[in-house]
Amino acid sequence: MKAHRRLVLKGIFALGAIAALPRLLLAARPDSVFQETDADKVIADLFGQAPTDSDQVMMKIPDIAENGAVVPVTIKTDLENVESISIVVVNNPTPLAASFIMSPRSVPTVSVRIKMGESSQVVALVKAGGAVYSTTKEVKVTIGGCGG
Repeated sequence: MKAHRRLVLKGIFALGAIAALPRLLLAARPDSVFQETDADKVIADLFGQAPTDSDQVMMKIPDIAENGAVVPVTIKTDLENVESISIVVVNNPTPLAASFIMSPRSVPTVSVRIKMGESSQVVALVKAGGAVYSTTKEVKVTIGGCGG
């Protein structure tokens, strides 16, 4: 009877810990940065330093996006110790399109579809080894995707 009671208590404790996990993970998410309207402030808030242009950050994105609502972008890097990969669309109402925290064991590559309201520079930012690296590309949008 005592063993069964302990097993039930362990199960209840485990369920409580699992239920709290999403709140702990969300606590690390920088919600205010996703609401920021200035691209330079987004970069400063995310990284606290200016990025360095690097040919080790590679971004594949079309030169002309037919539909700004679904613009495919792939970012990859050869840099070691990648901590995060972020995408900033300078002319969007809220420039931070995506930000990914990378595991030390992950392959430093992300592929997503972003929204672009108008033609803009798209900046790929990679934080690696405590430094921030970037590459930028101008993308022409024929039909905006951020309208309501």
